[in-house]
Amino acid sequence: MAKIGFIGTGIMGKPMALNLRKADHDLVLSRHHGEPPAELLESGAVVLANPREVAREAEFIIVMVPDTPHVEDVLFGKDGVAEGVGSGKVVIDMSSISPTATKVFAEKIRATGAAYLDAPVSGGEVGAKAATLSIMVGGCLDAFERALPLFQAMGKNITRVGSNGDGQTAKVANQIIVALNIQAVAEALLFAARNGADPARVREALMGGFAGSKILEVHGERMIKGTFDPGFRINLHQKDLNLALSGARELGLNLPNTASAQQVFSTCVALGGGDWDHSALIKGLEHMGNFSIREE
Repeated sequence: MAKIGFIGTGIMGKPMALNLRKADHDLVLSRHHGEPPAELLESGAVVLANPREVAREAEFIIVMVPDTPHVEDVLFGKDGVAEGVGSGKVVIDMSSISPTATKVFAEKIRATGAAYLDAPVSGGEVGAKAATLSIMVGGCLDAFERALPLFQAMGKNITRVGSNGDGQTAKVANQIIVALNIQAVAEALLFAARNGADPARVREALMGGFAGSKILEVHGERMIKGTFDPGFRINLHQKDLNLALSGARELGLNLPNTASAQQVFSTCVALGGGDWDHSALIKGLEHMGNFSIREE
């Protein structure tokens, strides 16, 4: 079994790390941003002072933090991972961050003699807990094959997309699709309810047709019931759409529907909903239409 350093044990990282322990991998954590969750400590994980010490101790170093600056700090800040890695080690960033920055980070880590994989995930907290995440990987084939047993302990659909940065590019594409599907479901349910139809019955009818989808099934139910505890926070989905829109500008592309979804998310944030689950996008549409599909 591998010795794995895991940095970032929040909503997603904690269940991912627990699944690695369930697969009998040794786990080393960092307390540089606070004490790790008790459940991980009780599972037998060892806690060290900072990412540098974690990188020295572990063969694989997994990073699962919110955004590009956080990854940069963990890797290259004071007492960062780069100070502790070297030949034979593999750094795996499973955060969702900038593909452009990822290529720079990978080059700097490779200069230490270590390998680098960008391996963002999709599937949310539910997938993290169930070990059914989709994992999109960028990096060399040798490092991917070495890390594959780790990925298999955390996910089901595991794809090496290409070289460094390609995993993050796939994740941005994923987040475009998810956001636009959430907006489509929200608009459909809002339209149905405003016309006097029961949105729950409409959802049930649509589930059996070509409009059926995982988002209609899971997030449609959340919209109808008004259960918007994250999940995946609107703030984080906005971050991912910012990556899409800024990347599109660099490439000379227009992504009009992505921009529209981002504006609706911004309405939710203005309503105080940055920490709502991203299925709460419907609340932005409801606010603009002065109508709720629920009795509120």
